[in-house]
Amino acid sequence: MAHKARVLFVCVHNSARSQLAEAYLRKLAGNSFEVESAGIEAGSLNPYVVRVLAEEGIDISGKKTQEVAELYRAKRTFEYVVTVCSKEAEERCPFFPGLIERQNWPFPDPATFAGGDEQIMSQTRLLRDQIKHRVERFVEQHRSQGRWSSRRERSFPASP
Repeated sequence: MAHKARVLFVCVHNSARSQLAEAYLRKLAGNSFEVESAGIEAGSLNPYVVRVLAEEGIDISGKKTQEVAELYRAKRTFEYVVTVCSKEAEERCPFFPGLIERQNWPFPDPATFAGGDEQIMSQTRLLRDQIKHRVERFVEQHRSQGRWSSRRERSFPASP
């Protein structure tokens, strides 16, 4: 059986952005990666994120949030730790032993989205699509560079 790269997506509360990234990596290439998500602090799932993922046939409604410190204390190792929040929040993420690559994909925090239900849904759909596109690029970069089982360190640009 081929080696599966271990990926951790991190955001502030594990309520939205990291959940979106985890869901899409599972859907697009879950057989090639072991993927988890966590927050600097655990929060609760963003109901708008649950709804926009459901529109794409992905159900995370029963998923629990977790803190990155729990994974660190459990001595979990990851080849990729991808923060999907601000650079300042990324700096609060602990260093994981065995880490090969750390990336930052800054996306806006949906907790700051304002307006009525449809305006917030529209902004959350846009965020969903941006994260999905970035995960697709991540997968394609690995496929095109033969990285499914490679352990060499490389850097990839985070911008969409």
